[in-house]
Amino acid sequence: MVDMRARYARILDGGQAVAVDGLVLLTGLYLAVSPWVVGFTGTAPRLAVNDLILGLAVAIIGLGLAQAPLVMYRLSWAMVGIGGWTVVAPFAMSSAYDNTRGVVNNVIAGGLTVLLGLCAVAMLMSAARRART
Repeated sequence: MVDMRARYARILDGGQAVAVDGLVLLTGLYLAVSPWVVGFTGTAPRLAVNDLILGLAVAIIGLGLAQAPLVMYRLSWAMVGIGGWTVVAPFAMSSAYDNTRGVVNNVIAGGLTVLLGLCAVAMLMSAARRART
């Protein structure tokens, strides 16, 4: 068991893991502040609140991945779902659909969140595979 933890630690302390964790954190922070940066808080307030909450959730997941990657493994999958909802949210919220800036912002930020979530899952699955051998 100790040997397995040591292998996980070696793999997940590498430069790739640090880069993915940092990008997840930055993506979450951007998503949280994007309604004010892009400027769609007045035209799509429900989408702005949605982005704030989901952005904070992604940022917290990014912090968790950096601090305790083994515990946060399943939440990497949640990031994929959060990113998917972020892409779909402007279309699901009819008032936000008319806001082109909000739609483009959410599609890009959501796609990036899905991609980073899949990268984190792949990295952690690879670490699990290597730890078993």
